[in-house]
Amino acid sequence: MTATRPYALVLFGATGFTGGLCARYLARKLPTGTAWALAGRNRAKLEQVIAELPGDNPPDLIEADSNDPASLTALAASTRALASTVGPYMQYGEPLVRACVEQGTHYCDLTGEPEFVNTLLSRYHEAAQASGCALVNCCGFDSIPHDAGVLYAIRELTREHGGELDGPVTAEGAVAFSAKFSGGTWRSALEAFARPGANQRSQRDAQVRLKQWYPRKVGGLAPKPHKDDALGGWLAPMPTIDPMVVMRSARALDDYGPEFRYGHYLVTGGLGKLIGGGAGVAGLVLAAQIGPLRRRLMKLNPAGQGPDEATRARSWFQVRVRARCGDSEVLCRVSGGDPGYDETAKMLSETLMGLALDEGYPRHTGVVTPVMALGDRLIDRLEAAGMLFERNA
Repeated sequence: MTATRPYALVLFGATGFTGGLCARYLARKLPTGTAWALAGRNRAKLEQVIAELPGDNPPDLIEADSNDPASLTALAASTRALASTVGPYMQYGEPLVRACVEQGTHYCDLTGEPEFVNTLLSRYHEAAQASGCALVNCCGFDSIPHDAGVLYAIRELTREHGGELDGPVTAEGAVAFSAKFSGGTWRSALEAFARPGANQRSQRDAQVRLKQWYPRKVGGLAPKPHKDDALGGWLAPMPTIDPMVVMRSARALDDYGPEFRYGHYLVTGGLGKLIGGGAGVAGLVLAAQIGPLRRRLMKLNPAGQGPDEATRARSWFQVRVRARCGDSEVLCRVSGGDPGYDETAKMLSETLMGLALDEGYPRHTGVVTPVMALGDRLIDRLEAAGMLFERNA
């Protein structure tokens, strides 16, 4: 990757709600003198975002459009690392990824769409390795608290177990939160629910390739509702992208022991809520596959809008992680504020800065997880930014 590019990093999609939060975070946190830019298709809106940014290191403005490949090529060629908040990623994401691979530019995003990630694995992993770039998906609440939280627990378990995990390792993660999630996340989820067949095909293809690239023994724990007081009470299996991300990290890194299994859950608050929530998710999946119903559901939480600062200040999340190897066991917690907006903006921005500014990173190239890209450095960045990683919490 050439050192003569004009920008260390670029944010694509700053005119959306979450993108705007990322822009403000970067304006506050970037080291003095860092060359950076905001990119998007609407110059007037970008100028407005830039005019309202704090600090004395304003970004430049780059016009680029997901439907204009030449503009994306020029964008990718201008920077060392690029973050995108423009989703749904299955609809808008691939052209920018292709441009980053062609130009050898590190890329990160906020997707929680399994089909998109699996598609990138199949189409771009080897090409990205050849060009020396990292394509890092799931850099928000999907899935950094779980990916980094399990790594943190693995580190604590390794110390507890005498410095080496020499037997099978199991980990379980359970998330609880109080928050409203973005319209973009809502739309992406509905689009994913509407394509069960495509999701399954992409998952099968990606799994075949992952087993070839990373042959370590990795799998999931049996997904069943149960009560576990140490992890928060009544737990329901949570069919999100998070376990896929955790297990990809475990496949790629020796630190997770010779064999690794993971279980992923939502803390439901009681047996009645567990049953009702399961029925609600099933109904939502069915409704998303009916075009008129899906479009009506999307209007309930439009993309580009979000709650005010006071509402976000009341929001919170925590992920409890328990890890075991032989007779050794640790219980850890990752926690923070508003997961859907403020903490997501923080996590994406810190990932972007790590890719662009931290010497020796990313550690792995290709289509990789946040932990594969930044490892313990990601935890260090997030702790310095105010997220809590604790043992026995």
